[in-house]
Amino acid sequence: MDPKMGCTGIGIVAGAIALVVLMYGYPQYRVYSQRLSGEAALAEAQSSRQVAILEARAKKESAIALAEAEVIRAEGAAKANAILQNSLGGPEGYLRYLQIQALESTRASLIYIPTEAGLPVTEARRLTVRAE
Repeated sequence: MDPKMGCTGIGIVAGAIALVVLMYGYPQYRVYSQRLSGEAALAEAQSSRQVAILEARAKKESAIALAEAEVIRAEGAAKANAILQNSLGGPEGYLRYLQIQALESTRASLIYIPTEAGLPVTEARRLTVRAE
């Protein structure tokens, strides 16, 4: 036998074996690869879901804490208002106090003060036409 023919024969047999292995192995590899990519997508979806749940819990806890803080602030303001109201002689005295505070902070040149009937005293002089 010719040594060239022996090497060629071995090459042909090796190529045929490689082709058979490739024809069987490549579809198996594709199935394996797709299964792994599916598992990776599932793991990513589960991780994203857990992150969303944790964020929602954090928002809920934050909202609860803010609501509790607002209730505490409102209770403090109510107690402070009650103390002021009682020290000023009741609701009328407290309202009078608030009116005085508002008058001090205003920069208006004309202020209407309510009478006992609750109606403001108006300036009738301002509406008269001056004859010159």
